[in-house]
Amino acid sequence: MNDIECSRAGCRAGARWRVVWRNPRIHTADRRKVWTACDEHVSYLRGFLAARDFPVEVEPMTEATA
Repeated sequence: MNDIECSRAGCRAGARWRVVWRNPRIHTADRRKVWTACDEHVSYLRGFLAARDFPVEVEPMTEATA
């Protein structure tokens, strides 16, 4: 699980969060995309998506979801 890096451009920190989202204009309700985030960037990535009115959820990354 520690090998997964944050999705924020330029960040190489280990991810601890899953930012699950979709663009409702192009994705069906069952299609979800996942960005990974470190503690420092989880709020930034969530806010970036929420500002575009995309449905977004933040979940802790676990061994099962890694």
